[in-house]
Amino acid sequence: MKKGASKPQVVRESKSKYQTFKRITFDQHIRGGQACIRGMRIPVSLVVSLVTSGMSVKELVKEYPDLEPGDIGEALRYAAWLACEEVSVS
Repeated sequence: MKKGASKPQVVRESKSKYQTFKRITFDQHIRGGQACIRGMRIPVSLVVSLVTSGMSVKELVKEYPDLEPGDIGEALRYAAWLACEEVSVS
């Protein structure tokens, strides 16, 4: 980008406004309202980050015994849902 040029503005529009995630919860008193797994202090972002870093479901459940394999799958589906928003750059 040339000096003095403005940065692109990103506008996001949701393809699917409504999606149900029964294992993903939001509570202002738990992690400041971050998306967490079933009301626990385990943020979805942590689960997704560990999976993308190569940790297996079995390893995650061993490291975090309160997690269930279904929690991990739902965290990944939630992340995918967030990522499927349309982005237009102007």
